[in-house]
Amino acid sequence: MARTISIGAQGFEELRLGGYFYVDKTGFVRDWWEAGDVATLVCRPRRFGKTLNLDTVRCFLSTEFAGRGDELFGGLDVWDGGTDAQREAMRALQGTVPVVALSLANAKEPTWAEAFEGIRATVADACRAHGYLFDWEGLADYDREALRAIRPDMSAVTCSRALRLLCTLLRRYWCVRPVVLLDEYDAPMERAWTAGYWDEASDFMRSLMNSTFKTNPDMGRALITGVTRVSRESIFSDLNNLVVVTSSTPLYQTRFGFEQEEVDAALAEYGLAGRREGVREWYDGFTFGGVAHIYNPWSLTQFLQFGEFRAWWANTSSNGLASEVVRRGDDALKADFEELMRGGTIERIIDEEVVFSELRTRLDAAWALLLAAGYVTSPGPVPEFPTRTPRPLRLTNLEVSDTFDRMVEGWFADGGSDYGRLAEALLAGDARMATRCLAEVTLYCMSSFDGVRRPAEREPVRFYHGLVLGLLAHLRGRWSVESNRESGWGRYDVALVPTDGASGADPAVVMEFKVFDPDEEATLADTVVRAREQIRDKAYVAGLVARGIAEERIHTLGIAFRGKDVLVG
Repeated sequence: MARTISIGAQGFEELRLGGYFYVDKTGFVRDWWEAGDVATLVCRPRRFGKTLNLDTVRCFLSTEFAGRGDELFGGLDVWDGGTDAQREAMRALQGTVPVVALSLANAKEPTWAEAFEGIRATVADACRAHGYLFDWEGLADYDREALRAIRPDMSAVTCSRALRLLCTLLRRYWCVRPVVLLDEYDAPMERAWTAGYWDEASDFMRSLMNSTFKTNPDMGRALITGVTRVSRESIFSDLNNLVVVTSSTPLYQTRFGFEQEEVDAALAEYGLAGRREGVREWYDGFTFGGVAHIYNPWSLTQFLQFGEFRAWWANTSSNGLASEVVRRGDDALKADFEELMRGGTIERIIDEEVVFSELRTRLDAAWALLLAAGYVTSPGPVPEFPTRTPRPLRLTNLEVSDTFDRMVEGWFADGGSDYGRLAEALLAGDARMATRCLAEVTLYCMSSFDGVRRPAEREPVRFYHGLVLGLLAHLRGRWSVESNRESGWGRYDVALVPTDGASGADPAVVMEFKVFDPDEEATLADTVVRAREQIRDKAYVAGLVARGIAEERIHTLGIAFRGKDVLVG
């Protein structure tokens, strides 16, 4: 009989005692402990088992669970696997270490004041979990007063030093250096970047990290998880004792996410073995440390429960950071993104240290974040010199592709009806209707993609990349949306190419964008003529005709801009 799937249960103890569906990843505890590293940062996409693995470490090590090793871990890898010596060592270790555990996953408020309030409450809760220290006769009066000061309304200085103080007192009480577990450390940092309070957040997080993990002789070991490795500007600038595990690192490569063998066993357990190929297309695609075919565990579990192919992982929280990276990116990033959405592959150099201040100006920074977050994957082996060797990148799977389709559609939601009518007008070659619709869409695109920082009269490229992305999401399937492709004697700006090919009846559209030049033209209509002449003189339709699309099926449109004015002809 298949085990019950408990959706949302992230606690190890709850899963084990309830007999719920669980894939054994407890070998991570042994691997991490035997590595002996003082501080470890594990970066994996969200919903990839980070929280459950940290809670597994807590349940195994913490003095709170002393004497419960066989009850909670019997039959699992960390308890019954490995060599005789490893089993003996792990069983002797279980329940002997004080553990400080906290998560910043929910510190995603719109202002720093609200986010800091949440962080203070989280730190206070972590200290309150060891409230027995107040009753300890060996606790000095000044230490007792310092503990009392750790409250949800404490100052920033008190908060940044609270975990160090707690480690000191725990070491004295237990005569063992405690382990600190910090989950989703970068959640407030990502929100800080999108919401505009990066400086305040990074200053505080740097103080908290250094006090807890750098200048803390009473801490035994630390395990930190997050999606990204926030670097340089950076909260880790002073931590030289940190081992960082990214998607390229061979450490713990199969300890987060499900391997193919584990997926096959789960599908068989729930009578879904016949849907293996669909599961692979939707949820496979992640590569860690060069090991391919790692599945998203959250989406796979949801599929086992409901039997539906959906973007389960993407629906668990907003995709605001990825959205902002693409929307604020330069033209090269948007062009790369278009290629990925068409199912293509690009090659880029990846530096996995994410520098938030450079996300808008450096391609490698943007792609590093999208790779760390799981939106793109880099198949194949990790190169010997990864920061100098271009790596192939593609969208991870159908789930991610579906997510980006809906994300792009959301960018244009404010003008949804006009946007839909624009696509219809372009495909019909209706210049008058296209002009009316485009005038509305242009305003939204300029605001959405450029923040009106670079007006269309100076830089139309960003506008039409926004147009291409929107059309791509709206028309995918019947049309391929192409931009900046060679055809005839040059490169057209945008083309809508029907996927029914030579035998079909759907129209094609070739568009050329021009900005009004007062030195060359008297009116916007003259600019349209110049755009249409370029389409004709450079034979932009030649490439489509060569694919078997009859010339009478191809509409050619010149699109002219002058500030916020637009004309299609």
